[in-house]
Amino acid sequence: MEAKRLIVNGKTALGIELGSTRIKGVLIDFKGQVLAVGIYNWENSFVDDIWTYSLEEIHTGIRRCYNSLRENVEGKYGVSLQNIGSIGISAMMHGYMALDKDGKQIAPFQTWRNTNTQKAADELTEEGAVFLD
Repeated sequence: MEAKRLIVNGKTALGIELGSTRIKGVLIDFKGQVLAVGIYNWENSFVDDIWTYSLEEIHTGIRRCYNSLRENVEGKYGVSLQNIGSIGISAMMHGYMALDKDGKQIAPFQTWRNTNTQKAADELTEEGAVFLD
């Protein structure tokens, strides 16, 4: 089977999307055909007047999504997922996570449900935050 050979040889790409209600993982071949999927359902929490996900929830969600994908590959193709040719990760279009120059989180992750972004952006600008285009 062609798909099985591609998976074994790592001729695949994995896309992971951290959405507002679930984390989705999709394994495709280099022509864009979906080979396997994995999902993890989650819900943001309202903590200190902010809709957020903790880093622990993010890490747990990604692990469980990947596990779901791995199990899908094993069930469909009878092989374990050992090699992936490339990976891409995207997250909520309207959310943001502020990190310092060393990559350390300096504020709670803000989801699309928050309406306080102007104040936070002003404070980060005052602190010398760098915004990437």
